[in-house]
Amino acid sequence: MNALALKLLVLTEVRLRMRRTGTLVAVLGLIAVSWMMVGDPQWGYTLMSIDSARVLYTSSCLALGTALLAGLLFGLAGFYLVRGRMGEDVRSGVAPVLAAAPVGNAVFLFGRWLGSVAYLCCLLLIFMATILVLHLVRGVGPIQLDIYLKTYALLLLPTVFLVASLALLCESWAPLMGKGGDVLYFLLFIAQVGAPAALMLGVKGWSPWLLIDFSGISTSLMTFHSSVDTANFAIGGADFKEALAPITLPDTLWSMQLILSRVGCALLALLPLLLALPLFHRYAPDRVKVAPGGGGRWSPLALVNRLLRPLSAWARPLFPLAARVPGVWGEALAVVGLALVSNPAAVAALLVMLVGGCVIGNAMLGSWLMAGIVIWGILASELSVRDFRSDVDAMSGAAPGGVERRFMAQLLGACLLALLFSAPVAVRWLATDPLRAAALFTGVFSLSAAASLLGRTSRSGRVFLALFLFLMYVAGQTAKVPALDIAGFTGAANAASVMGQLVVGIMLFSIALWHEKWRAARN
Repeated sequence: MNALALKLLVLTEVRLRMRRTGTLVAVLGLIAVSWMMVGDPQWGYTLMSIDSARVLYTSSCLALGTALLAGLLFGLAGFYLVRGRMGEDVRSGVAPVLAAAPVGNAVFLFGRWLGSVAYLCCLLLIFMATILVLHLVRGVGPIQLDIYLKTYALLLLPTVFLVASLALLCESWAPLMGKGGDVLYFLLFIAQVGAPAALMLGVKGWSPWLLIDFSGISTSLMTFHSSVDTANFAIGGADFKEALAPITLPDTLWSMQLILSRVGCALLALLPLLLALPLFHRYAPDRVKVAPGGGGRWSPLALVNRLLRPLSAWARPLFPLAARVPGVWGEALAVVGLALVSNPAAVAALLVMLVGGCVIGNAMLGSWLMAGIVIWGILASELSVRDFRSDVDAMSGAAPGGVERRFMAQLLGACLLALLFSAPVAVRWLATDPLRAAALFTGVFSLSAAASLLGRTSRSGRVFLALFLFLMYVAGQTAKVPALDIAGFTGAANAASVMGQLVVGIMLFSIALWHEKWRAARN
């Protein structure tokens, strides 16, 4: 009975997730990201370099390099893609049925966990398939499938296990079911990526810290370092000198010691799953109650918002102003006002960003702006899905202008909200660095268009949030790539990248507008 129930749970989880529009968007994003990861050497940068010489794109090179970068992608985006099933159960009304089902908590949670793992592994296989196609186009030598499978399994399975376990833990404990759990995981992701590497500084050979290297960064660096007798190497968007002869990475990279370390790391990744068992609410009404707008009955973020509730008065003047401004601009002001009034913590962050942006030194403006854009992205991810979650989408579609005008208002609201968080920086750059200011404006527009498109098509804010946070992390780590200088953070943006961002923003806006017209005609 338990085996049959477990099988049905896993199959149901995978089928439900694979049928989502968000999965299609994630797959398209994976294909785009995979081709961006492995740059053509003719572009001036390569996936790996050793002593300023590029590493040939053999199976070992592509498997190790792309698996390392995929670990960062799935470690962040994967969490937001598999989250939300418990909340959907409550909102859709099937929670009482599941609570009364003759299945124990352990079997139910393990089935949900296995379903999440299987779903992420399907995405990983799609990612690997795109890399194999890329190997045919840009690679050197034959495709050695065993090297790809071994490297991906050893580096990425601990990441997948941890992501699925932490997502299930957040779903099983009511305080972490809402936005607070999303924010806390992002902070935990940053910590678990940097902590093992910092602890391994100066350590030669194997160390117990490798057992908590869930992202695989330290393990990858040790594997790479054991194969080449130098510490001067780079992975991911690396520069190289064309005059130097390319280097070939050996096929055998993994020692038995490192293999056992990854197995131990995968087992430790199951600990959050064990912690979820005693915390699971079993959909009890007195322990978990999800409101139509999403989120649990209380969370750390909700507690902060309660403490800062008086600050929401600072945003209330936007509503009478919105009533006096005609057309879509008035609706956009109302969208901004509602976003700030419902999140007093955002009002506090906005005040800090405005004051800090006026007094901080020029050298720190990029980092300060990135912090503001990250806060904005968390807010913007919910703007285009609020109508769906509150069941007022049909009502807004019947208002003057219909769903198209509502879409425009939400897009303009996202842009205005971003400009509020970045206003001092934008003004200072307009006076001293117009190109960087242009990168800020085009970046805000393209990100707002992406948030609207992904939110309206997937009806979930987590798809955009996952890709956005990963993009912000990559942008913060690559300071010399103009295309990744999304809003002028690093100063690497040039005229071509600014125009490229504008073109991408217009394309996303056009697709989203077409989608709204198509949806309105279909309904």
